[in-house]
Amino acid sequence: MESVKNSGEQEAGPGERGLAHLWRGYACSLAPERLFLSRPVVQASLGTRHGLLLLEGGQVYSFGVSPWKQPPSPGPRPPALEPSLSGRRVVSVATGSSHCGAVTEDGGVHMWGANGAGQCGLAGPASIPNPTPVALLLPGGPAHSAPVLELALGHAHSLALSAQREVWAWGRGPQLGLLGSTPSSGGSASSSGGSASPSGGPAPSWRPRRVEHLAGRHVLQVACGSAHSLALVRCQGPRGGGRGPGAPLDACGRCHQLLYTMTDREDHVIISDSHYCPLGVELTEEGEEPRPRGASPARSLRTSPSKPRLPEGRAAETPLGVAAPAGEGMAPPPVVAPPPAGADPAPGVGDGAASPYPHEDAVREYLRRLSDHALIEPLGHANMEPSDHALIEPLSHAHMELSGDAQLEPLSHAHIENPDHAQTQQTATVELSSEPAPPGHGSPLPAPPPGPAHHPGFALNSLVTSCASAVGERVASTYEALSLKKMMHYYLSSSGGPAGCGAPGCRGGAALEESMQARKSSSTGDIRAEEAEGRRRLSLPGLLSQVSPRLLRKLGRPRGPAVALTQLGGCIPGSQELLPPLQTEVWSWGHGGRGQLGHGDHLARLQPLCIKSLNNKEVVRVAAGDHHSVALTAGSQVFSWGSNSSGQLGHMESPTTVPRLAKFSEGIRVWDVAAGGSHSVFVADGDCVQPILYYSGRQEQGEEGEEEGEEGEEKAGVYTQQPVLLPFCMNLGYTSSVCAGGGRCLSLSDRNVMGFIAGLHEVASAERRFYCRLTAIKTGALRPLLEAESLSPTLGAVLLGLLQTLVGGFSLLYTLTGQHSASLTSALRRGRDLQTLLLLNHAHIFLDAYRQYCTYLGNFHVMGGFQALSKPALEVFGKTLDPLLRLSESPEEGPASDHLMALFALPLGHLGEYGRLLLKLATCYEVSSSEYQRLHSACSQFEALTLHLKKRRKEAEYTHHFWKSFPGKMTDSLRRPGRRLVCESSNKALSLLNASRFSVNWFILFSDALVHAQFSTHHVFPLATLWVEPISEENSEQYGLKVISPEETFTLLACSPIEKAKWLRAINQTVDLALGGAGPDPVTLSPGAGQKAEPPISRTASYTFHKDARLREATYEGRWLAGRPHGRGVLKWPDGRIYTGSFKMGLEDGYGEFVSPTKNAGIQEQYLGHWKEGRMHGAGTYRYSSGEVYEGSFRDGVRHGHGMLRSGRLTSSSPSVFIGRWVADRKAGYGVYDDITRGEKYMGVYQENQRQGSGVIVTQFGLYYEGTFKDNKMGGTGVLVAEDDTTYEGEFSEDWTLYGKGVLTMPNGDYLEGSFSGEWGSGLKISGTYHKPFDPERRRPPPLGRLCVCAEDKWPSVFEECWAALGCMAPGQGPPSRAWEGIAVALTASRRHLQDSPEVMTRSMSRTLESLEVIPQHSGPITMERYTKIRLYLIKACDSPLHPLGRLLEVLVAVYRMTYVGVGANRRLLPQAVSEIKSYLDRLFTIVRFLFPDLPEEGGVIPETPSSPLPQEKTSSPGSGPPAPHSPRPVRVVSSSSLLLPLLLPRLYPPLFTLYALCGEQEEDLYWDCVLRLNRQPDLALLAFLGVLQKFWPSSIPVSLPLLGENQQILSTTKDACFASAVETLQQISTTFTPSDKLKVIQLTFEEITQEVQSLLRADFLWSMDDLFPVFLYVVLRARIRNLGSEVRLIEDLMDPCLQHGEHGIMFTTLKACYYQIQHEKIT
Repeated sequence: MESVKNSGEQEAGPGERGLAHLWRGYACSLAPERLFLSRPVVQASLGTRHGLLLLEGGQVYSFGVSPWKQPPSPGPRPPALEPSLSGRRVVSVATGSSHCGAVTEDGGVHMWGANGAGQCGLAGPASIPNPTPVALLLPGGPAHSAPVLELALGHAHSLALSAQREVWAWGRGPQLGLLGSTPSSGGSASSSGGSASPSGGPAPSWRPRRVEHLAGRHVLQVACGSAHSLALVRCQGPRGGGRGPGAPLDACGRCHQLLYTMTDREDHVIISDSHYCPLGVELTEEGEEPRPRGASPARSLRTSPSKPRLPEGRAAETPLGVAAPAGEGMAPPPVVAPPPAGADPAPGVGDGAASPYPHEDAVREYLRRLSDHALIEPLGHANMEPSDHALIEPLSHAHMELSGDAQLEPLSHAHIENPDHAQTQQTATVELSSEPAPPGHGSPLPAPPPGPAHHPGFALNSLVTSCASAVGERVASTYEALSLKKMMHYYLSSSGGPAGCGAPGCRGGAALEESMQARKSSSTGDIRAEEAEGRRRLSLPGLLSQVSPRLLRKLGRPRGPAVALTQLGGCIPGSQELLPPLQTEVWSWGHGGRGQLGHGDHLARLQPLCIKSLNNKEVVRVAAGDHHSVALTAGSQVFSWGSNSSGQLGHMESPTTVPRLAKFSEGIRVWDVAAGGSHSVFVADGDCVQPILYYSGRQEQGEEGEEEGEEGEEKAGVYTQQPVLLPFCMNLGYTSSVCAGGGRCLSLSDRNVMGFIAGLHEVASAERRFYCRLTAIKTGALRPLLEAESLSPTLGAVLLGLLQTLVGGFSLLYTLTGQHSASLTSALRRGRDLQTLLLLNHAHIFLDAYRQYCTYLGNFHVMGGFQALSKPALEVFGKTLDPLLRLSESPEEGPASDHLMALFALPLGHLGEYGRLLLKLATCYEVSSSEYQRLHSACSQFEALTLHLKKRRKEAEYTHHFWKSFPGKMTDSLRRPGRRLVCESSNKALSLLNASRFSVNWFILFSDALVHAQFSTHHVFPLATLWVEPISEENSEQYGLKVISPEETFTLLACSPIEKAKWLRAINQTVDLALGGAGPDPVTLSPGAGQKAEPPISRTASYTFHKDARLREATYEGRWLAGRPHGRGVLKWPDGRIYTGSFKMGLEDGYGEFVSPTKNAGIQEQYLGHWKEGRMHGAGTYRYSSGEVYEGSFRDGVRHGHGMLRSGRLTSSSPSVFIGRWVADRKAGYGVYDDITRGEKYMGVYQENQRQGSGVIVTQFGLYYEGTFKDNKMGGTGVLVAEDDTTYEGEFSEDWTLYGKGVLTMPNGDYLEGSFSGEWGSGLKISGTYHKPFDPERRRPPPLGRLCVCAEDKWPSVFEECWAALGCMAPGQGPPSRAWEGIAVALTASRRHLQDSPEVMTRSMSRTLESLEVIPQHSGPITMERYTKIRLYLIKACDSPLHPLGRLLEVLVAVYRMTYVGVGANRRLLPQAVSEIKSYLDRLFTIVRFLFPDLPEEGGVIPETPSSPLPQEKTSSPGSGPPAPHSPRPVRVVSSSSLLLPLLLPRLYPPLFTLYALCGEQEEDLYWDCVLRLNRQPDLALLAFLGVLQKFWPSSIPVSLPLLGENQQILSTTKDACFASAVETLQQISTTFTPSDKLKVIQLTFEEITQEVQSLLRADFLWSMDDLFPVFLYVVLRARIRNLGSEVRLIEDLMDPCLQHGEHGIMFTTLKACYYQIQHEKIT
């Protein structure tokens, strides 16, 4: 062991650890034999005459008699290494009667030894001399095998527990628990593929198979006896889990049986909840496939309404001694023996009704003969009449079907004489045979032992009662006709026997006791219902009962607990995988002739069956001897059952067919057990730390004792009446485990290594002792107390709930202690090191459990729970309270409440014991070692918690005394379970400033609140929202404290500086603790004690307002600052209003969401946006209950600024969209209103929600109006233009109504001038003059745009908001540095806000925002380098909507699309659309120049650096050669178009280009028609037609994939081959957006033409316009640009003025000329 002081070695030597001692019997002079080995032994296992030892390192040694070895040894062998296992690390070994097994580290299994029954898992040889691998094959194939954890071996069978906690079995016998392992009469091969034995017995199942009946359960351990098997299984937990979607709620989720069954008995219903889920597969008839549990057979019938259906007709040919078990309420397959040859079928059996039950007359006749003959002398089958066979078959059939109900007295026991012939022996309730039984064998009805106690009366009563309870409804209905009392009187009078038996030796008492034990152990039926069954039979329907059924029910009704409290047995959260379970079950199967199965009978079980009497016993280990079984509980109790011929059960009580407690002296705590052939050995805690050994069983005389077998067991010999102490145990050292086999015992022990081994044993012993004490408290005090009838009315609802919580905490501690005790015991058996110590590795589990329990205890004590609990305690325990005094170990003096308090507080005292034991273990290590540090750290944690819990209990006691000292309504209203008193001012140490003379002010500081009491009123100030500040004493001599709460601020005056410091420290410390801080304990209030702890001024807390009118009854939860909500939080009103967002000094300020319910259910109003000083202020979105949605700006809680209102839906009556300016919640200023229902769009000025002033209206029918509006109508001068260009200019009075003077101009130029009246489109009245001019050009329609809102006056609120975001009160006012600071702060806040929404905040957006937060250089001279950085910064800013410029650009795009998309796509709006874009550029450029003041004005220049020339600034034309040597230095012209148009125009391009296309639609059609016609000609013909000089005609062009120097000749039919590269370049003009990009495309096209001509002429060439124009015209025609006119007009309107007269201007003029030339080209 590492780091052990002065050990001199890293680990203990082989002479100190893992010592093995072997002995037999229990004689006082016995001296155990020491087995000397080279390494410590970590596990041992004993067979009948051999054994295995597993050494440290994985080596396996065998010893004893091994007849399978080659060559066989004549006698016992000393321990010798198994060479076949060398090189494999073995982790577990096991032995059977005559075979062995080992499990390797990888889960592999190796078997060797006797194999006559296939118990070694191999087919063929009768013995296996050396370890041979055995695979547990999974359904996946040979490559898939189940890894194994441990083995258990019996006489002729083997069990394996896999890593999946499944049980696998192989060998022979019912102890396998396998489907199809039932021995057949014909000796046919089993389903495993084995052949029948030569003797005709059952065939072995040599191949390992899974025990399907335990499938789905978590098996913890397996054990094997000679012919039976045991399994320790974890309980399944709550029922109903895993229920399918279609299963009923009251059905099991696994087997689909009913969880609750109801049986109608007389005038009442018996409800049973004893459902048992087998989770396996049912046995079927021979030859059938196994049926999944829950599947119904084709033909079935029910024995009663509460039981599932049973198979109908003849069942499987199962021997009578082996009854296959079934689940809860599920009878095993019936056994029916065929009648003798020639016998007549009994009535009711062979008739047409096919009833499996006898007729009433047959029952009466059979009982008569039975009373006359069978009960006087033993009868054999030879003198039984044939009709008796037919009668008794159904009886045995029904009896075995209901064997799970455990009848009162088995009628025959045919014991198993030899395990080898176990399959041929039979144990049944009624033994039947088709042939006469030979003398000396079992008879059909056993002969009672001679004596006066056994007479016909008792036998008849037992038989009739058992028959009536067994045969089901049919026999019960037959029995109904006969009164039980009359029936017994009749038969007793005829036989002459006495009416009853009162002799002491009467077997009736034992039979009844065994029957009751069997019922309680049975897995079928409710226990209470079974105990009352005898009483209910006297009042079955149809019987003339002598006792009233209601009286029976009243007397038999059990008294349940008065209140349903937490069950004593919990689960520690998070510890299920760390700690062993205590809620376990023990399952058994196999032969049961000696009662070793524990089900209360001697029947065999083919499948595992749960021993219900061991449920809730917390079994943690099982062991199996040859014919007996032992179970060890976590409470150190030992249950044993089975054969007790040699006293191996540890008690002499009967019956032995059910588990009973072994008899140990008081104070002996057993923690390990082992079972041998006819003995048991126990390891227990004694008076000292060193374990002691107990032995129970036969005293072995020598080696020959093992040869005696069963015959020797039956002989009279020396054996123990109860477990005896082995005197030599103290000489063995510290025993860690024991094993037994045959007649021998073996122990493994350790020497104490510097106290470490003793320390581990002391830890485990202390935990077991503590658990036993908790068990005594649970059973002796808590359960009786909780079952008291006066508990609930005495305590009341509040204390009852606290008691339930306290008992639940005790349950958790109880369970944790038991699990820890089992874990420590398991660690002693195998590990014995620090790695297995949960106290060290998972201390938080224990610390949390004890801390929580102390809180529960204090809460119950504070509320006066123990005083209220005194009355029920006196009723339960009497006035002397002796049980409480004995359990709590408290003095006799004192009230009952003190004893109860001491009893419930007793578990807390064990916490210090943990620290002491850990410190004791730490002393075994060097101080510098890591083990010492870990142990010392854990010890410190337990000691610190011990001190902390003591303080907590003092707090509770102090608080309880306060409530007791100041009773009254006010204090009762302040009493809370979790509230603790810190200090109070009853000594008038504290007063209120400016209080009246006669006022009474009492201040009480609790752990969660400060209370100010005045007469009959009081105010509670929660500490989480309380701030206290000391007031300086310089200005006044008063010692004041300023107390700030959310709704009130007041000043406290202390009587002295000491009191002031005391209260200041107490309040601050208590507030810090209430906030979850780590300040000192609040009970330490003496001056100068503890460190000064000031709670944070900013904190998170919850508070409900009561006084504030706006926030009355509203609850706020979030951040606070100095008594005001400040930061993120949630505010909820009682009427459903909720605000979630930012606060500032108590008001909503920042970004937040507000939700307000409306009167209509399910409809609410919602606002999401910015707030300021408690009102909506800034950008936000408001969703109204009417369906309207407003997105825009708010001010002082109303719509103010730019915003968009969507009202209605497409299916509603008046859907509309308005975008524009709002003032004080009304439309005012420029805006756009799109009325979808009327098909109109208004673009103009609003005032007071009405159209007032200049405006434009366009309709979906093409009408265009511009003019003035008045009172929301067209009024005054205006211009109206129809779709066909008919124009009216004049006066209007209503919408679309002409009234007054005007001029109506026709599309052909004619016009009417005069007075008009009437609505447009419905007929006009005209009084005027018609004019038809000779020259139509002289009378043109008036130009549009004169009466509409100019572009500079549109959307002023949009730009005003941008200036406001930059910190400017007016455009251009303020320093730029303030604007940059505002931008950086806004971006940082926005980025932090979006970090909470990762689905919105992408990584690229985060990087962009981070780069924008850096303020660029915005002052100093502008160079080309700085200009480039400015341009890149503007690109990023405009791409981010969180930047003010990006937000501005986003809004401009929205309003532009809103204006010119849809109905607004009117060709007459093109001039306004272009002007609006130019206005955007001008105003944007103003903002940019404000941010960068040194940027030149519009048209200013920046000197171009030589390294960065721009193509558009080249002064030479294509092909003109290098520039002159003294050419001027190029410069960059700064303009809004070059800097901002590339950012704006791509976003506005779709609606703008649509207007261009609509405006030039006629010209575009004419142009496109010419392009299509001219492109039909081949290249040479088109070049000739266009007048291109032949020297510019390409004679050949390169092939698409040319070889070197290979060209393609231009033919007369060649098309689209000449100037192809230039054509492709010009086609790219449609993919660009800005005029500068389009001009670059034109320039590249000219360059492509020039290069091709120069390659053709092979010389430099200077173009003239006469030569260039035809060639460029050819390229334009071949490019086939669809809307070239629109492209030309867009370039012309938005081109930078500085480019109009340069090279780009000439090229653009050439393109424009080509467009007009194509329109007027004439093709002849």
